[in-house]
Order: sequence, then C-alpha cells, then structure tokens
Amino acid sequence: MLIPVLLRFIKWSDLDRGLRSEPLSSFANENRSDFPTGSFMHEAPLTRFSTTACVGLVAAMTSVAAIAGAAADNLVTVRQADMKAMAFATKTIADVFKDPATYSSIGFKRAADTIADKSGNVLIALFAGAAAASNSKAKSNIGEERDRFDRLAIDLRNYASALAAAAERNPGTMGANMRMKPGEPMGGGPFGTHVRTEMELSSMPAEHIFHLMLQTCTTCHARFRAD
Repeated sequence: MLIPVLLRFIKWSDLDRGLRSEPLSSFANENRSDFPTGSFMHEAPLTRFSTTACVGLVAAMTSVAAIAGAAADNLVTVRQADMKAMAFATKTIADVFKDPATYSSIGFKRAADTIADKSGNVLIALFAGAAAASNSKAKSNIGEERDRFDRLAIDLRNYASALAAAAERNPGTMGANMRMKPGEPMGGGPFGTHVRTEMELSSMPAEHIFHLMLQTCTTCHARFRAD
C-alpha cells in the first residue's frame, strides 16, 4: 500500500524538466543520433538526476517491501508467543483439576488471567490484518469470517475471566463448588459453544467453565488453524 503513496508524490513532468538541465555528456552528446527524432530518449536524454532518482525509487520500493515482510513475520512471532503462553496456562489449570491437592488460588488465577489478557480484543487485534506469512498457520478465512472469529476470541476471554473470579472466591482449597457434579450436562459442544451472562457463569462450577473454554479453543483451531 505504501508504494502507490510514494509514486503519488513524484511529479514526472517536473522530474523531466530537471533531467534536461544536467545531461550526462557521454550519453547526451555522443549518442543522441542513435535515437530517432521525436523519441522520448532523444527529447529527454538520461541524466545524472534521472539515474539517481530511479535508483532511489527502486531502493524505496524495495525497502517498503522488506519492511512489510518483516512486520508480518514479527506479528506472527507475537501471535505464536501469546498462543504458547495461553497453552501453558491452560495446561496449568487442567493439571489442577486432575490433582486438586495442587490447587493454589494465586497460581490458578494467574493462569486464568494470562488467558484473559491475551484473548478478547488483544487476540482480535493480532489477527485484524490477517497478514500472510510463511511461518503462520492461520487460515485466510479469518478475514472472511471476521464476526465468528471475533466472537470466539471474546468467548475465550469471558470464560478465562470467570475462572479467575472463581479462584478469588476460593482462596484456600479447591472447593466442591468448583468441581462438576457426576452426570452434570456439559452443554455446547466442539462446534456449539456460546457465552452465558456473567451472572450465569458465576453460578457455574469452574470445571464446567474450563471445559467450555477448551471447546472454544477447539472450535477456533478447527475453523481457523491449518494443520
């Protein structure tokens, strides 16, 4: 997008007038006869100014392309780092549910906050441009299904925030109110998750909320991540 902007600032008629003022003697004086009368090169021979301008323009275009490529690569690096951080936090929470004796409200909340901080609008912004890069596994349909992707990002944040709130309500051991009861219906499904209100989430066991969060991750990866 920057290259057309650069070109827009160049007035070729002014450039042509500037070129005529200082011709390269070896070219303008000795080789003018090589071109037919009325040709562009006969009327406006190559000059030091034109050579410098053309080289500068090519260099500018190359720099813009290089910067754009580097920016895309850097964006992918940030996204991947955030994804790894969320995956590590998710595993931390999962391990606590497997072994409740290891529960620490501080550690549990820290893991949930990590996911909440890197999802929602932050995650949406990181994929706003859908910048293509060779080291990215993101599919191009993120841009085509923007509303769906954004909703999943918000769902993820809301579930993580609800888990952090549950940790605050349980500062000691993992209370029974945080665990799912045998036979409790899960609801949703890998392709059918939806966000409840904050009040509804606060009345649900944290383990149930955690499974809904996992389903949200599964849905997003299945739809928007290349294998």
